[in-house]
Amino acid sequence: MSQRTVEHAVGRLVTDERFRRLFESDPAAALRELAEEGLELTSHEQAALIATDPHLWDRLADGMDPRLQKISLQPRPTGNSRV
Repeated sequence: MSQRTVEHAVGRLVTDERFRRLFESDPAAALRELAEEGLELTSHEQAALIATDPHLWDRLADGMDPRLQKISLQPRPTGNSRV
């Protein structure tokens, strides 16, 4: 069951721009959002997602066909809070 949750979290990071921005600026809030949706990640899974290069999610999203993307109409924040 946990692997499916990880796959769902990664899918959201790659296809949902609003969620990706939230994860970049406040990973704990993004993980709480998943938990509120009933998608619980172990502490090791959470740590692994947070430790992943934050630019990876953008690079993967950029490589996907836009028809698979859920875009956000919010302006993209300037700078990167996770360096």
